[in-house]
Amino acid sequence: MTEVGVGSVSLADVEAARVALADVVVRTPMEESRWLSALTDGPVMLKCENLQRTGSFKIRGAYLRISRLSADERAAGVVAASAGNHAQGVALAASLLGIKSTVFMPEGAPIPKEKATRGYGADVRFHGRYLEDALVEARRFADETGAVLIHPFDHVDVVAGQGTAGLEILEQAPHVKTVIVPTGGGGLLAGIAIAIKAARPDVRIIGVQAEGAAAFPGSLRHGAPVPLTSMTTMADGIAVGRPGDITFAAVRDHVDEIRTVSEESLSRALLALIERAKMVVEPAGAAAVAAILDSPSHFECPAVAVLSGGNIDPLLLGKVIQHGLASAGRFLYLRVVISDLPGGLAGLLARVRDTGANVLEVAHERTSPTLHLNEVEVRLQLETRGDVHAQTVLAALREGGYTVFE
Repeated sequence: MTEVGVGSVSLADVEAARVALADVVVRTPMEESRWLSALTDGPVMLKCENLQRTGSFKIRGAYLRISRLSADERAAGVVAASAGNHAQGVALAASLLGIKSTVFMPEGAPIPKEKATRGYGADVRFHGRYLEDALVEARRFADETGAVLIHPFDHVDVVAGQGTAGLEILEQAPHVKTVIVPTGGGGLLAGIAIAIKAARPDVRIIGVQAEGAAAFPGSLRHGAPVPLTSMTTMADGIAVGRPGDITFAAVRDHVDEIRTVSEESLSRALLALIERAKMVVEPAGAAAVAAILDSPSHFECPAVAVLSGGNIDPLLLGKVIQHGLASAGRFLYLRVVISDLPGGLAGLLARVRDTGANVLEVAHERTSPTLHLNEVEVRLQLETRGDVHAQTVLAALREGGYTVFE
């Protein structure tokens, strides 16, 4: 078996993986989401892999892969490349099995993921901008030291391990008709699809990628894995520039559809999960919910949305919450032209008060060449109750004779 496992994965492989993982992984909860169910007009459940050990599904595949190494391979140690979730899975699995682990992370990997990986006992090193750069360095390290490379997704053991989540989905939601899965390199999607389609070929399996890191759509059109030339997304957990060979074949053969979601959709989904489901997830972990929010009528219910991970930097969480609030219309940024006379600003703020919006920031601009001598531009940041309320605020200001720029 090379660094990339050859062959395909069967239901029997996934079932064997579950036996091997019985005392290691958590059978994560399946929570019904009333707010998503109301939106889709049918039952929607959340498969909470954000509550898995190490905060994501990755421990499933990592432990299975490492547990099957020979004594000589274990003595040489393991090496991995990861933006964080696979790193933690490998570090914990290696620690549980008494094996030395080294993990290469791309520069800029989330600090909490780095600290957690070190906490599980791994030697963490940084290399390159993208996961692919770190993976090249991990391969070089493996060649030089003899350490076994634990690929983040493209190995039969890894895919089989991730597929155990699919077995749990069928048991926890036996009437499911659609399963929506966040997707990067395809290990989780492939494993879940193999497990579910073997028993229930009628279930529709849908993968979701970030628009700025969507390698599967082009690869599927081409008929083979095609690397992206660049990636831009806050969803580091699914920022993978090329599908794996094994995962590509499994997705091609067993997955019904790949959808993409924008950064704004990811922000809105993450915020909604915090507010409505009381679930802390990372942007990648919110991708399935983002797809539902984008097109509620597209998914036949009962549906299961997989929350694939919950490891998010608190600083990023704060930024994403603000971004999500703005995307949902809860923050409104305006430029309003008023007369530069006593009482002008007071009149504007009184109008805003009457709409029920809350003023967060106020700033004046008097030197713009677009303003007349007796005019001043006021920049407002307002807090509203959502898109409908925001439109009401805009309409009220314009009805009051104000010139408003969004």
